[in-house]
Amino acid sequence: QVQLVESGGGLVQPGGALRLSCVASGSFFRIYAMKWYRQAPGNQRELVAEIGSGDTTEYTDSVKGRFTISRDNAKNTGYLQMNSLQPEDTAVYYCNADIRPTAWGQAYRYWGQGTQVTVSS
Repeated sequence: QVQLVESGGGLVQPGGALRLSCVASGSFFRIYAMKWYRQAPGNQRELVAEIGSGDTTEYTDSVKGRFTISRDNAKNTGYLQMNSLQPEDTAVYYCNADIRPTAWGQAYRYWGQGTQVTVSS
């Protein structure tokens, strides 16, 4: 059973930083793209950043220059470094990854349970 578990959320003051982690556990063959989404109360879930299996990255405009997505394939872990956090970054952050459970099968999309990030003074 493949699972994604996020960690690293919390309460931080405006201008502060947090690093989120997303660990894939269980038995699987390969992880492809990894993405971070967020959902604030009353809003739709939005894509924040993504990193491909070749380490290409993309960001939504509102976080460019402040957030950095990365991955450590040896640890089956993705990261989201968030700097210069602002109150509007407050949301539940979700990890998402395309994972192929076996070498001969297709890849599936998995979601983590989410981690709360609150930016407030």
